[in-house]
Amino acid sequence: MGRYRPPAPPKSPYITALGYERLREEEQALWIRRRDVTKALSAAAAEGDRSENAEYIYRKKELREIDRRIRYLQKRLPSLKVVEEPPTNPEQVFFAAWVKLEAEDGTISEYRIVGPDEIDHQPEYISMDSPLARALLKRLRDDEVKVETPGGETLYWVLEIRYETE
Repeated sequence: MGRYRPPAPPKSPYITALGYERLREEEQALWIRRRDVTKALSAAAAEGDRSENAEYIYRKKELREIDRRIRYLQKRLPSLKVVEEPPTNPEQVFFAAWVKLEAEDGTISEYRIVGPDEIDHQPEYISMDSPLARALLKRLRDDEVKVETPGGETLYWVLEIRYETE
């Protein structure tokens, strides 16, 4: 049996201005870090036998991970569409909206719908490709939203929608 994995579905190309700036800063920081790792790798390689040199093996792995992330960012950044303007109808849920929800059990949570490349920066950020965000898009305040989750269907009520500039 092979290790074939089908390609992941393409991610949405939208991102907030702050998220785009963070990705650009990450790319610049990776280039600086890569320079340091390359120097350390050269020093470890000069020590002799590379097959049993833990420092050399570690630095090669670290360099490979940095290069993978740089390649990803170099391909992804030009294809992103930065969304800076709020929507024309701020009463509806669209990209970059903060949405306050009440679940069936009465718990209240608040999420911001952002692009898939910026969800790791804040715990309350959810990707616009997620089932919850897709169910929320174009909803109005006081709407009832049913979301199909792995644990079953969940019911939410939209309590508040707001847009903030960054």
